Amino acid sequence: MKTFSICLFLVVLILVHVPVCPAAGGSWSVLLPSIGISAMHMQLLPNDRVVMYDRTDFGTSNISLPNGKCRPNSTDCSAHSVEYDVGANTVRPLMVLTNVWCSSGTLMPDGTLIQTGGWDDGYRRVRSYKSCRTCDWKEIPNGLSKQRWYATNHLLPDGRQIIIGGRQAFNYEFYPKKSATENSPSFPFLVQTNDPNVENNLYPFVFLNPDGNLFVFANNRAILFDYSKNQVVKTYPTMPGGQPRSYPSTGSAVLLPLRIKRGKVDVVELLVCGGAPKGAFVNANNGKFDGALDTCGRIKISDANPQWVMETMPMARVMGDMLLLPNGHVLIINGASAGVAGWELGRNPILSPVTYTPDNQIGSRFEVQNPSTKPRVYHSTAVLLRDGRILVGGSNPHDKYVFTNVLYPTELSLEAFSPSYLESSSNALRPSIISPKTKTSIRYGKRVAITFTVSGPVDLNSITVTLVSPSFNTHSFSMNQRLLVLDSPNSTKAVGKSTYKIGVVAPPSGNIAPAGNYMLFVVHKDIPSPGIWVRIQR
Repeated sequence: MKTFSICLFLVVLILVHVPVCPAAGGSWSVLLPSIGISAMHMQLLPNDRVVMYDRTDFGTSNISLPNGKCRPNSTDCSAHSVEYDVGANTVRPLMVLTNVWCSSGTLMPDGTLIQTGGWDDGYRRVRSYKSCRTCDWKEIPNGLSKQRWYATNHLLPDGRQIIIGGRQAFNYEFYPKKSATENSPSFPFLVQTNDPNVENNLYPFVFLNPDGNLFVFANNRAILFDYSKNQVVKTYPTMPGGQPRSYPSTGSAVLLPLRIKRGKVDVVELLVCGGAPKGAFVNANNGKFDGALDTCGRIKISDANPQWVMETMPMARVMGDMLLLPNGHVLIINGASAGVAGWELGRNPILSPVTYTPDNQIGSRFEVQNPSTKPRVYHSTAVLLRDGRILVGGSNPHDKYVFTNVLYPTELSLEAFSPSYLESSSNALRPSIISPKTKTSIRYGKRVAITFTVSGPVDLNSITVTLVSPSFNTHSFSMNQRLLVLDSPNSTKAVGKSTYKIGVVAPPSGNIAPAGNYMLFVVHKDIPSPGIWVRIQR
């Protein structure tokens, strides 16, 4: 009878499609119980510090500005931005003057964070931050031609940023501008993807294609866009099912690893995952929380006739972040399984990250990871650190700081998720880079010799070198995120006891890798070394 009951239980599990995948790995640690603010926006800098900020009208935060400072014309003497020092595990309060709520940004080639837009007095602001022990935000009034709120930025091959869209902003512009009269060209695609009741075209997913054009995804559609001529080069099929994937039906997206061979990238693929079904935003505002989408769409935009291929995640997810890991895998982290983005509009947090291995066969690409104990829902963030960990912060589904008597209190803590490649069992296989030294400059198309050690047995045919750009993360999208697998024309060679050398070729152009700062990793059997910083120069 007992055996029969067990068998019956297993049959029921199969019939109702309950996932029985055990957690595969990864571990969590709380770095700081409070950084004083809720990390709504996050950017890693090339000195291993992370700038974070929320919004200036949340009320008084839990960290004071230094030396008795207060914001101008305000009684708020608390900080709404901090700089986190990864190595020291400490935070330093920063002074941001205008409202940065739901803003955007990207690192410039020299490592300066340029942050744009926001709410109210921040609509047209440009803010810059260059890190040093005493550095703080600098602000440029009217630095933008148009109001930018929920826009997306991307670094371009000429070293400027393009800033696309925003609430009721169906256009784009550049920073810095070439002249005071430079305008903001209209972008009809954002009108075409705008749902008047929901929008669903905010924080569009934008990626630089190796041909120099931009892949832009909003709602459920995508185009290839020549921003220099203001022309649509190609229109892609609507994602099957037609469900919305961008804010507030917030899914996420990544440009899958770009493999450089003989100075070219032959295959360019995008992956878009999660979101919320049509009507979910209206329903959530009426107290009905629809289940999130459990599908991903993958499209090879380098094909002559690109088509979406759909896959199913182990669990549905809205407001999840998608990050490229140094070994080329994708991490999907944070979010909820019901509702949408917005104040009080998400339900049922997803605590377990999922990894996606692009080169595996369909059906064996997803793997569930060990869970956190902290819900990270609306306004949560995540970025890759140089040591291979994922820094996770934020989560505040309220229009103020609220810590009690709510489903999901405002979260001020900072965590790290360590993927399974950081487990001690992999130590013998983990590379360690000897040369070049961190902060080395490399030039397009030039050869770079990398010397590294591995203490255990080495499979010389499994060595790759990757470059990962430090992305600007907010609202489930990492702006300017890309990973390059460098061309290595010659095989890896042993040059001493446990010491090896590999020669790679730097990316050939700014279309493939805009000039700027990248993290370089040596990867052995999918286990990455700690990274070093390199700067690609023209």
